[in-house]
Amino acid sequence: MSTPVNRLRPRRSCLAVPGSNPRFLEKAQGLPADQVFLDLEDACAPLAKEGARHNIVDVLNNGDWSGKTRVVRVNDWRTHWTYRDVVTVVEGAGPNLDCIMLPKVQDATQVKALDLLLTQIEKTMGFEVGKIGIEAQIENAKGLVNVDEIAAASERLETIIFGPADFMASINMKSLVVGEQPPGYPADAYHYILMRILMAARHHDLQAIDGPYLQIKNIDGYREVAGRSAALGFDGKWVLHPGQVEAANEIYSPSQEDYDHAELILDAYEYYTSEAGGKKGSAMLGDEMIDEASRKMALVIAGKGRAAGMTRTSKFEAPEA
Repeated sequence: MSTPVNRLRPRRSCLAVPGSNPRFLEKAQGLPADQVFLDLEDACAPLAKEGARHNIVDVLNNGDWSGKTRVVRVNDWRTHWTYRDVVTVVEGAGPNLDCIMLPKVQDATQVKALDLLLTQIEKTMGFEVGKIGIEAQIENAKGLVNVDEIAAASERLETIIFGPADFMASINMKSLVVGEQPPGYPADAYHYILMRILMAARHHDLQAIDGPYLQIKNIDGYREVAGRSAALGFDGKWVLHPGQVEAANEIYSPSQEDYDHAELILDAYEYYTSEAGGKKGSAMLGDEMIDEASRKMALVIAGKGRAAGMTRTSKFEAPEA
């Protein structure tokens, strides 16, 4: 692949927008979501899909998506729509597109097939080869069983996404509300699923994204569910309504205090391991001992803060000799 994809794009809030709704496509441009994905799959009725492709091409080329990751979710490879989804959107708006999201991924061959098709279109159209990334959505038991192979399937891959509604149906899970805890279940019935996706993503340096919460007016419920995956280490979550955007951006960002502390650790560790700092492998930062493990943890938090556009409010001062 000629051009490496960007696996560090901010994705705290990933806003779903039906490709068949011009009003929503227009409104989405002004919302503070990190990522917007224009949907050709579940949000589009079968008779609206062809028109939606052209809506999406037009709005990608002529809309203002400044600061946003621009993604299109195509249809499942098992349908007859997927090939034309990819060809129409990428040929029509490839230079203004960041990623293609592939739903209901069940094995690595589906990701490889999309990679190959993207490469052929890019070469035919004279676009940068490899610029467009892939997001893979895990929505059933087979996909979860094969998630390690899926995560390793392509250099274009940027994220692994949990799709809870279809997944719950695939394993016959009993629940009234997608993402909430079903009555009578263990402490967290989703913990294994989320951790399985997270481990595969991290092993291959990918982002892990939590799926939607369908009670769009229940922001407290959204916060509770998002807090679960954020605590595990997920990078973001889908938003289905503008009211969820602010909550996602807050929950998947470090606090200002945590961000400042992470940056202090990085500065202090760099100083203390240097010649001027005594070439120490560990040192004290206030009452806290820091070492290489501290640096690694701080890198994660600082990276999330930087991606969120946070500004530090403290500075490391080297001790006087």
